[in-house]
Amino acid sequence: MTEPRVKTHLRVAAHLRRAQGAGAFATVVRRGDPDAGAVAVKVFMGRGAARLFIQSRDLDGNAVWREPLGEDQQTDEIEMKIDAWLGKEVAIDPDLWVVEIEDREGRAFLD
Repeated sequence: MTEPRVKTHLRVAAHLRRAQGAGAFATVVRRGDPDAGAVAVKVFMGRGAARLFIQSRDLDGNAVWREPLGEDQQTDEIEMKIDAWLGKEVAIDPDLWVVEIEDREGRAFLD
């Protein structure tokens, strides 16, 4: 059974409130389709430490989060790699939303 779908702009607003309520800085750096756009979350943890999460749907239609660049994302050029990946993804999917979170603990608030 698939999960009910909530409009993307509402999910993103809730995500921002959750992150900001926990003391992290969070902002939307790219707005996509307000109703059905996919969401990417870039988490910046300090110099040389960042992670990228992207939301997609599994075969049953449920929302899942994955890390397209893998879990080991602590290199000096990681932000450039993430930004390049996002640039390519936006060229393919112009409806993509991009949320950036700055949190020293590395929390993505994906619950």
